[in-house]
Amino acid sequence: MAEGGTQAPGEWARLETAIMNGFRQMRSRYLQSVRSREDPQDKETRYARDSSELVDSPLCALPVDMQLYILSFLSPQDLCMLGSTNHYWHLLVQDRVLWKYFLLRDLPSWPFIEWHSLPDQNILHSCFSESQEGKAPNYMSIYLKCCPRNRKTLRPRHPVYGAVSNFLQSLVMHGEPRFAMFGPGIEQMDDSLVARMMTSPDLVPVMCILQKQIHGIGSGVTFQLDNQHKFNILTLYTRTRSERDRARVDQSPAGNKIFVSQNSVPNTKGTPYTLIPQVKEVCKVVDGFIYVANAETNREHNRQDEVAQILAMTDPEFGPQKRPFLVLACVSHPGDKRIPCVYLAHELCLTELNRPWMVQNTEVSTLSGLLDGVEWLLSEVGWKL
Repeated sequence: MAEGGTQAPGEWARLETAIMNGFRQMRSRYLQSVRSREDPQDKETRYARDSSELVDSPLCALPVDMQLYILSFLSPQDLCMLGSTNHYWHLLVQDRVLWKYFLLRDLPSWPFIEWHSLPDQNILHSCFSESQEGKAPNYMSIYLKCCPRNRKTLRPRHPVYGAVSNFLQSLVMHGEPRFAMFGPGIEQMDDSLVARMMTSPDLVPVMCILQKQIHGIGSGVTFQLDNQHKFNILTLYTRTRSERDRARVDQSPAGNKIFVSQNSVPNTKGTPYTLIPQVKEVCKVVDGFIYVANAETNREHNRQDEVAQILAMTDPEFGPQKRPFLVLACVSHPGDKRIPCVYLAHELCLTELNRPWMVQNTEVSTLSGLLDGVEWLLSEVGWKL
């Protein structure tokens, strides 16, 4: 697997060859099975079967590599519809290697991935000839379960009584949800995510005096989404602004003032880091977390250190584990090469978090993807958008 989860050209060529060979074998077996079911004395029946599924179908009559080329332009929904047309295409569109090809091809372009739809890492890196515990993975099922486009259509709808419950909830005054935002992407990017958020027409900063002040942290910034949904963000920086600017220019680590190494704290167990008292207070009062990850492929990343810091912030000691965890997989500008969100989720070991999480692709300069992540976060804390 190449850097950033992309497939090397040689691997793609081998995969395409395997698919076409599988197509040819399946087509040959299909034709043999059709002929074996025919009555040799009934030439009219044999002609009708051949003409109905192969002769009169221009798509079926095309060479195998041309069929694969055409299938590569179809969406999963289109493929499933094609499979319902006749027995030949029903067999063809369920080919295991074909769906692994689609999975590895489309996965890098997925804009987000959620905690209940992340494909297993072993499946992603396994060769198509390998199997899991003696059973071949069903790549068609994996694709349809994980694809973001399908996730949106498969989300459960509210039942009839949901309208009544939503109306009753609207009569109750809700406090503004509060989120802690941290991570290397806040300080490492060429553009400032926080500054872009402060000037975004879609996220309007508003005055609020109701939020609790936290010593050394402040009360955060309250934003308003769609002129109606207010939420508060407490941004946790690791250093002062001058220290961050200097570290960004020198391309050197800026140090960290919110995490303390466990080696310097006696009688401590668990993760390699603990939090300073002010940040512990933040973790106790917030309704969720926003982790700003640097997803650019041209940067060096210390994911092991990042995982340790995430586990320290989400320690169950500070609050319930049902609080959502949003990861903004950031690049600075459109066109910057990024690590796919699926691979970033595995790099950050998000499967170890016993809480809802989502990784959302985000561009800092345009804020593309940010609103989708914020909407998911607000929906997870009970706001109806």
